[in-house]
Amino acid sequence: MLESNEDKFGIEETLESWVMEKCRAWRDHYESNYEQKFDEYYRLWRGIFSSEDRNRDSERSQIISPALQQAVESSVAEIEEATFGRGKFFDIKDDDQDQQDVAYLREQLTKDFKKNKVRKAVGECLINAAVYGTGIAELVLESKVDMRPASRPTMDGQLQEVGVEMFDRTVCKLRSIQPQNFLIDPVATSVDDSIGVAIDEFVPVHQVELLQEKGVYKDVPFSYAYPDIDLDADHELTTQPTDKVRLTKYYGLVPRHLLESDDLYEEVEELAPSDEDKTFYVEAIVVVANGGTLLKAEKNPYMMNDRPVIAFPWDVVPNRFWGRGVCEKGYNSQKALDAELRARIDALALTVHPMMAMDATRLPRGARPEVKAGKIILTNGNPAEVLQSLNFGQVSQITFAQAGELQKMVQTATGAIDSAGIPGSINGESTAAGISMSLGAIIKRHKRTLINFQESFLIPFVSKAAYRYMQFEPDIYPVADYQFEVSSSLGIIAREYEVTQLVQLLQTMGQDSPLYPTLIQSIIDNMNLSNREELIARIQQASQMSPEQQQAAQAQQQAAMAFQQSQTNALNGQAAESQARAQKIAAETKAIPVELETDQIKAITANLKVGTADDKEFERRLKVAETALKEKRLNLDTAKAIS
Repeated sequence: MLESNEDKFGIEETLESWVMEKCRAWRDHYESNYEQKFDEYYRLWRGIFSSEDRNRDSERSQIISPALQQAVESSVAEIEEATFGRGKFFDIKDDDQDQQDVAYLREQLTKDFKKNKVRKAVGECLINAAVYGTGIAELVLESKVDMRPASRPTMDGQLQEVGVEMFDRTVCKLRSIQPQNFLIDPVATSVDDSIGVAIDEFVPVHQVELLQEKGVYKDVPFSYAYPDIDLDADHELTTQPTDKVRLTKYYGLVPRHLLESDDLYEEVEELAPSDEDKTFYVEAIVVVANGGTLLKAEKNPYMMNDRPVIAFPWDVVPNRFWGRGVCEKGYNSQKALDAELRARIDALALTVHPMMAMDATRLPRGARPEVKAGKIILTNGNPAEVLQSLNFGQVSQITFAQAGELQKMVQTATGAIDSAGIPGSINGESTAAGISMSLGAIIKRHKRTLINFQESFLIPFVSKAAYRYMQFEPDIYPVADYQFEVSSSLGIIAREYEVTQLVQLLQTMGQDSPLYPTLIQSIIDNMNLSNREELIARIQQASQMSPEQQQAAQAQQQAAMAFQQSQTNALNGQAAESQARAQKIAAETKAIPVELETDQIKAITANLKVGTADDKEFERRLKVAETALKEKRLNLDTAKAIS
């Protein structure tokens, strides 16, 4: 590759000409592919009618349905609530055991973000992403004087002097960029993959002059910019401001020989090792005014060598930088809804307003046949023969029902719902299972966008802002390798749905359940209360007992266990006694037949004569019987002893 400052025509090539040539090519690609669609999305979101938006040539009505506006605002509000609804929207992790520096860094970043209105800028980026499909922002470093009220003792401490302390600070701000002011390589899919990106916009003249006075820009003369409606922030304004400068800020790779040959170039000391192989391209920042005046050219001064531009798509389109937003999803449904409403309004103009059919040959010369209250129409002859009322019929009521169905199509396409919900699925006309299924599908779509926003926009912004504060404010920010995470959670729809499920689960258990306080804490955590943190702390404090309370609870638990054991032993004793009594009764029952047999034998032997043969035989049998009875009694006695 030749390192020459001459192009193919033999004209010496400069850094500003190289940058502007790429910007012009990128501008042509944007205008031919995206500009017209983005302008129409903007008008539909704002509710601004244009003759280009007519669906038919005979269309007279200019109404625009608010369905798409509601979808954009509802979707953006859901992501904002999920990100900022809990207060702190990011977290920091460190491998060290000492977490004091992590807590300090988190608190300092939160304070600076709030002071520099980061939440407002993030909201603008979300709106741009929902309307155009891609949200773009620039990290701007600004040197400012921080003023604080203070007092100090004077005259050996006898008096107090009240005044203001001033500190020089370098702050990092987030600035939303409109898509018509952003240029990128057409084949790139992200800011880091592109050879470079450019922000081409109009800025007030005094901003450039102030930066020239501070030495940020070169003190060179420049003129006012030519008007260009394609770069204006709002294309629909009738008159645009004139005292402005077209500023093109390029962040990316530039040829090294063009950067080093420029007299504005200054070598910036880097923390990383210098590039010894002298590659052809070098990461740089180039600022050009009005397309030809070079104001600034320097090597990337940031210690992480990253570009101060972040972007994210609302919905990813594979292998493309520009994403798919809410307006693009609901575009066809919105156009059909507008056509339906405009056709109905045009039909109302023909059916509601009175019209007359007249015989023109029987009207006086110069008559003005207008229909209005109190008007006298002159005719040559009988008015009943000359005048006749004309009616085109009535407007069909089916168009009104079709408009409602088309509005449902907009909600289905965008995944946004309003307070009325989708009829039959989210409002009261459906069962609990149907509501859960409908809300589950909507929440999944919002969660998908939320994760994409966090990974592509929010985490890179927090990381880059922290690195810039570490580089330019090392006295305030500790310099270390931290891991940044986003602590955003569910949006308002998902949160209300989760609270409903927790309340239903809470009704299935009593207050003495160990899970009861945990469920109460989860419900309060999901609510958007002003004193939510205080309530959660009170619940946690109530669940944590003091050592005396723990000893008392342990003693009470032991006493309860001892009482329960004594009751168990008593019941076991009663059961053993009952079993022994049952065995005794059974043994006595078995002994009754033996006594009966003895009594029967005595009764028989009472009639026998002594000394006869029968008597001898009976005595022999009686001894055998007595032996058997003794054996039975012995067995019964043994059984009683065992029992």
